Amino acid sequence: MKIPLSQQTIKKFLALTQRFRLPMFLVDIAALALLSQDALWQRDRQVREPHCSFLCTGRPVTSFALHANLWKYDPGFLLAAEQKGFELLELRGEDPRLASLDTLSGEDIPLYFLFRLHGYIIQVVFLYERSGNYLWHGPLHLKANMDRSFAPFKLLDYGRHAGAYDRPELVLTVLDALDVQVPHNISHFLSEQRHARFLECRHRDARNFLQLYPDDSSQAAVDFRRKAKSLLHLAARTLSHLDIPFWLSSGTCLGWFRQCSIISYSHDVDIGIFIADFRTDILTAFRDAGLSLKHKFGKVEDSLELSFLSGDVKLDVFFFYKDRDIIWNGGTQAKSGRKFKYVFPRFSLCWAELLELKVRVPCETLDYVRANYGASWSVPVRSWDWKSSPSNVKENGVWPLSEWAEVIQVY
Repeated sequence: MKIPLSQQTIKKFLALTQRFRLPMFLVDIAALALLSQDALWQRDRQVREPHCSFLCTGRPVTSFALHANLWKYDPGFLLAAEQKGFELLELRGEDPRLASLDTLSGEDIPLYFLFRLHGYIIQVVFLYERSGNYLWHGPLHLKANMDRSFAPFKLLDYGRHAGAYDRPELVLTVLDALDVQVPHNISHFLSEQRHARFLECRHRDARNFLQLYPDDSSQAAVDFRRKAKSLLHLAARTLSHLDIPFWLSSGTCLGWFRQCSIISYSHDVDIGIFIADFRTDILTAFRDAGLSLKHKFGKVEDSLELSFLSGDVKLDVFFFYKDRDIIWNGGTQAKSGRKFKYVFPRFSLCWAELLELKVRVPCETLDYVRANYGASWSVPVRSWDWKSSPSNVKENGVWPLSEWAEVIQVY
């Protein structure tokens, strides 16, 4: 039986990567989706008999990934690929990890290689290790002088935006008579890929902000930032064990967006959770993690809010409710039972990095921050009243006295 040109192309490519010891692994979404549905694979997850069901999907593109620290820009590999008939389009970009430094531009790094042979494209995604112990790939930006007919760019699985991933465990299998590494937990990887969009902190804007408003370098501020980092990492571990997604909210989100850091005078850490993700064991989990409950306001159906203490730093957990074209969270004044409502436009969640931690933020961050802090969000405000200062706060009635014991619990 004649071997398809796509399979011939991939076979030549993988032979080259093995010769030059470049351990690529398959990240092609169509191929992995087919593999994840295979009952035998789900049972064994090991090297299997050759077949042609996964890479031979009829698509003109296949995607592989490579840990960037394993790439030493070996001209021998690229020369050998050229000798095998491959054409190469190299897509590079600025290293955002260096953008926070006081330089005009960051280092230019490889982001993607596109190899073409027999009209077939192999996309190589470079995955960089970030300080939050995760893998990052950059966005794919075509420069004006690039040949846009080189590849069907709209069919590429990766590059529409930057992405962030957990470090996958890999396993070797045989697909289409080829030895191929794939993520061990394919379903998890595919789920990650669907929600991998990553937002880089606005390093240059943050540097400009800190020139106008220098950060507090007092010992108290340094101690708070250290404690806030520890508390945020603890909250992330705790919620990860519960499989509860959260995002940076309120002042913590503003600090990330405005200055790529924690606001030293905020004195707390703020996170948001959709009420649909609430679990009753969240209180026990935080208690077991060493946090004490400071207050519990509202109830699951309405305006739930939890606050925990770690030493003298507070963790505020706001629960958000979806209501048609808005999302809102509630607030409660303990002494009066008055209710408040904070209204946001609909948003989705993206990954970001804060304090060496991969965390979620609203993708529409500017809209989120502007809703909460108004048009002057970029100007620091040290005097803040949670009942009147936010731009999106609304009166929302009063809790009935008969419910106070349930909805106003202060410890």
